[in-house]
Amino acid sequence: MKTKIFGHRGSSGTHPENTMAAFIEAEKVGADGIELDVHYTKDNQLAVIHDDTVDRTTNGIGLVRNHTLRELQQLDVGSWFSGEFSNERVPSLQEVFSWLQDVPHIQLNIELKYVALDYVQFEEQIVQAIEKYNVMEQVIISSFNHYALKKVNELNPNIECAILYMERLYEPWDYAKTVGATSLHPNVLVTEPTLLIGAKEAGFPVRVYTINDEDKLKKLMSAHCPAIITDYPEKALRIRKEIQGE
Repeated sequence: MKTKIFGHRGSSGTHPENTMAAFIEAEKVGADGIELDVHYTKDNQLAVIHDDTVDRTTNGIGLVRNHTLRELQQLDVGSWFSGEFSNERVPSLQEVFSWLQDVPHIQLNIELKYVALDYVQFEEQIVQAIEKYNVMEQVIISSFNHYALKKVNELNPNIECAILYMERLYEPWDYAKTVGATSLHPNVLVTEPTLLIGAKEAGFPVRVYTINDEDKLKKLMSAHCPAIITDYPEKALRIRKEIQGE
């Protein structure tokens, strides 16, 4: 089984992160999947953006939570990366789902960015959108907030959930089961051969984040890591071809 390549926030090493341009580029170069981040807006809509503020990746300022989706979509989210992307806007999750329907070979890893305790009905909206667009087979939900994963699992146990973590957890597949998760998304710094072996024996896919270094990519692919998440999917695909063949 070849290592699957997920574009981290799309092809974010070559395009502005979490934009349709970055997602389309990742699919274009042959990525198996895409990772993106979702926040709640002021009007309780699902916006695709990483930070809890708009300051770093837009020409605006302030918390995402203090903007409506319409206000967010009036911001320029591409110029900070390059002037050629000045027309890029914050996508809604529904917009991404609409595109995803046309690329059924792509998996979509949605990270729930749960920074506020008042994200009421957040998981419900996520699940409803997945069901409405009929993309359940393509979607993976991940989060550092494992309460959110438990809630998603209770709402629809057929949606794959993955625990995001940065610690050296003992047999993390056993812990993951307690929140209804069936896959592991560990930081590369806590990923070692024993984890890959144990997870495989337990039937838990492992998708390691975020790997851009060529030597680390080669090491994990040589160890037959099930999937890696990278800012440079095209580079990772080239390395995969070298290590694992066509």
